[in-house]
Amino acid sequence: MGLKPDTARWFEILVPREQLTATLECLATTEAVELQTHSQTEAVIIVPDLEEALSVHADRTRRFGPWWPDPEIPPVEEASEPALLLEEAERRIAAWEADAGDPVLELQGIDSEMDQLAILHHALETTDLELPDLAGMAEAGPVLDTRLFRLPPGAVPDTLPTTTLVEWFTASGQAFLLAAGPAEQIQQLDALMAALKARQIRIPAWLPHETPAALAAIDANSAKLQDRRGELRKQLEELAGRHELPRALGDMTLLAWFAEHAPKLPVTEHFAWVTGWTSDPDGVLLERELQSHRIDYLLRFSDSPPGAVSPVVLRNPAWAKAFELFPNLLGTPASGEADPSRFVALIAPLLFGYMFGDVGQGAVLLAAGLWLRRRYPVFALLVPGGIMSMVFGVLFGSVFCREDVIPALWLHPLEHPLPVLGVTLAGGVVVVGLGLCLDGLQSVWQGQGRRWFATRAGIAVAYFGLVAAIFLPAMLWVVIAGLAWFLIGVAITEGPGGLPGAAGHLAETALQLGVNTISFVRVGAFALAHAGLSAAIVGLADSFDSPVAVLPVMILGNALIIALEGLVVGIQTTRLVLFEFFIRFLSAEGRPFKPLHPPSVAMEHKRRKFS
Repeated sequence: MGLKPDTARWFEILVPREQLTATLECLATTEAVELQTHSQTEAVIIVPDLEEALSVHADRTRRFGPWWPDPEIPPVEEASEPALLLEEAERRIAAWEADAGDPVLELQGIDSEMDQLAILHHALETTDLELPDLAGMAEAGPVLDTRLFRLPPGAVPDTLPTTTLVEWFTASGQAFLLAAGPAEQIQQLDALMAALKARQIRIPAWLPHETPAALAAIDANSAKLQDRRGELRKQLEELAGRHELPRALGDMTLLAWFAEHAPKLPVTEHFAWVTGWTSDPDGVLLERELQSHRIDYLLRFSDSPPGAVSPVVLRNPAWAKAFELFPNLLGTPASGEADPSRFVALIAPLLFGYMFGDVGQGAVLLAAGLWLRRRYPVFALLVPGGIMSMVFGVLFGSVFCREDVIPALWLHPLEHPLPVLGVTLAGGVVVVGLGLCLDGLQSVWQGQGRRWFATRAGIAVAYFGLVAAIFLPAMLWVVIAGLAWFLIGVAITEGPGGLPGAAGHLAETALQLGVNTISFVRVGAFALAHAGLSAAIVGLADSFDSPVAVLPVMILGNALIIALEGLVVGIQTTRLVLFEFFIRFLSAEGRPFKPLHPPSVAMEHKRRKFS
């Protein structure tokens, strides 16, 4: 049925040592394996200097990362012994570094100079101040010196050297300081500006005195630098191809991923043991991947090692998969607990749609969910939520706040508030009662079925009897019978000494059940609030005589409701599910299954692409 979570199976795979890298890659592609070491075999360090080599590579990445192409991780078929992989990758990268060192150094200088020229161009272009001869100041000689600084916002020096001539000016809200004076005083100014984190702008000696000519000269020099930059970039591309740099970088990425997992695995001179948990119950997926990549392996399933805690695997159909988010907010259901995801997939959209019943607004949420769910999986919840909003919009006769577009198939909430509130109270009884039933079901799974039937089953009988007594007062005898059932059951299972504690537990549980049930009335209250806010928007729009003014009011009003009330309704739905439904049965103390993922280029190399 899928209500009871599965536990992952313990597996062991014996492979030749030289195929360990390929084996790990195969298993990672399935995303059905969680590695865990358990073996008496003494582990041998597979690549003695791997950690040091990765440290050196990380330092190279900091220095050369912006000039490297994207890594190309080798396919599984080409994965080799880690030591050989490392040796070849290091050789290629070192050869590239030897040839590319000078071009990279020149590129760094060009980028810095172009950045400085851009700032200087912006300052000259946007200031109204007639600046002095900057080039002449730059060539003042060994006795006098000059500086141009750009200060960060709000940075103001307390004092300046007394013998220094300064000129302040502002360009596009940024403060600049132009200073000239004795070299010794300028050095003091350098220290002061450094403390303020001001940036020094180099003044080129070729800069003309007049501002238009200076701007033209900066543009001309920037164009030359850009051309040279393109030549150097092309040179680096050729070097990357000659030394097969993308493949070498991909090998290092693979080795970094390998180092995270392989040192935990036991190895001998010729073989390696890959052990852990799998969500593939029959091993069909694992064997298919290993065979397709020609891995020589022995696979067996066995009992888990003593003391090992098996992770839990939730198996839900696609329509309920997104709703695993709700139990995961508390933790992971244990193997003996019920996985409520399928029930939540029905309950949550109903609650959301009831509070947010509008055909037009629901359609907007549906479209947003379909658009965003691939990039942000959590937005997949908007799809069923939007659909149910449209359904209740038809029942309430509401389209983009207006109730005069389509007839209500059921009622208009503001005209009939009591039925709106009454239905939600009945829904609360169903949800809370479902929680009580799931508590009994998982008690049976945990081997506590007799104890549950002897004790807590009486509470469930009393609860349903009290609900029935609203319509049939004679059912109050069922309530009394249920309470007696619980107390007698406690006396039998725990002895008379357990009755005082049981009485306190009974009173607390009865209060909780009442509060849990009544809390669902807020669903009706929010439905009325939504209808009231919609009526206010329509009333404001209709107060304008011009049709031109009506449309913007309706658009802005609906946008406000979708953004603000949609968020509030989502929070209330989550709260009701977590604290009124899950509290009855779910403790969520299971260990989640954490599958091994393939090496990710994006995670290993956060750097700029080749332009």
